[in-house]
Amino acid sequence: MSSISATALSGTQAAQTALGVAGHNIANAATRNFRRQEAVNATVAEGGVTTTLRQSSTEGESLATDMVGLLQAKNSFLANLAVFRTGNAMAGALLDTVA
Repeated sequence: MSSISATALSGTQAAQTALGVAGHNIANAATRNFRRQEAVNATVAEGGVTTTLRQSSTEGESLATDMVGLLQAKNSFLANLAVFRTGNAMAGALLDTVA
């Protein structure tokens, strides 16, 4: 089983990848024959997530999708930060109980 911090770290890394993909897509929206990138997340049996990149099968931009991707990445960062903080508080409470 993966530690709480390792699970939160993998989620944070997935959010970073999604943020980079959305930024790349927005920056290249006016590029001719541009194919958007997509971040695909998959859960890991031991806990956490892995992210792979793929290219969209269709040409053109989708700014609405990319803006939603930015918001999802932001919320994922916040959720994983909450997991880090909760794990830290739990470890501190455990140490206080043992000491």
